[in-house]
Amino acid sequence: MNKKLMIYSFAGLLAASAIAAISVTNTKAQNQGSQMPNMQHGDSSMGEMQHEKSSMEGMQHGKSSENTHEGHSTEVQTITTQAKLTASRDIALKIPVKLLIDVQDSTGKSITNFETFQEKLMHLIIVSDNLQFFSHLHPNYKENGRFEVEANFPYPGNYTLLSDYKPAGQKEQVSVMKKQVPGNSPAAPKLDFNHAKTFEDTKVNLAFSQPKLKAGEEVSIMFDLQHKSNNQPITDLQPYLGERGHLVILKQSSPLTRTDYIHAHAMKNSPDGQVQFMTSFPQPGKYKLWGQFNRNGKIVIADFWVNVLE
Repeated sequence: MNKKLMIYSFAGLLAASAIAAISVTNTKAQNQGSQMPNMQHGDSSMGEMQHEKSSMEGMQHGKSSENTHEGHSTEVQTITTQAKLTASRDIALKIPVKLLIDVQDSTGKSITNFETFQEKLMHLIIVSDNLQFFSHLHPNYKENGRFEVEANFPYPGNYTLLSDYKPAGQKEQVSVMKKQVPGNSPAAPKLDFNHAKTFEDTKVNLAFSQPKLKAGEEVSIMFDLQHKSNNQPITDLQPYLGERGHLVILKQSSPLTRTDYIHAHAMKNSPDGQVQFMTSFPQPGKYKLWGQFNRNGKIVIADFWVNVLE
């Protein structure tokens, strides 16, 4: 009887051990199974990180906002573009020359479809590097990513060309190009920080919503336009590029880069004789402003220097 009891007890111990072993095995399998989704999620996160890197490269290439605003958008751009500049011949002073601008993606493939913004497919800003010369042109689109325009370079020295365009389905983008005109550059005049000037028959007073301009702070810029003859507000303003006015701002810098460029849009519902813009200056320094306004088909360019504090 005792022998049978011992045999039954031994058999019971063996069975319990087997059940415990099976339980441990199942627990390990469940733990391993629960870890699998985490591994897959980690792969997905890596893909998102790569996408964010690509987006950041697009942001670095772009803006600025509406510097930019800068006037330029700093939203994510999914492609990186470049513009290649070719002159049809050697540049001579004060003689118009045809410029060819080829817009391509980062692999060198031509971008062929563009969207109109501010009534044009491309805005081309040409400035001398000392910011004494300014020109705003609108190249004609030919085909296969190529734009053409005639330009005039009045002084020897270095020039920066900023082409502003919008590939189909993308954000506004800016490409920076350089051109050198042979000869000795004229000495730049002393900077004039006067905010009341006369441009032919138009008096312009520049004012701001803040007493001092500070980097990074949004500010309203106001151009008050008056008749030279009687100081009365201008009432004959017409739309320019679909708006009440146009404003380009560049920071004094050497060399000029994309981040120095601000393109601002005019606000609606400004009072007669006044055109307002909202923007911000990203860095302290000296900036030059060019406001453009349409008076009965004649474009008035009002240029001013401002100092932006830290």
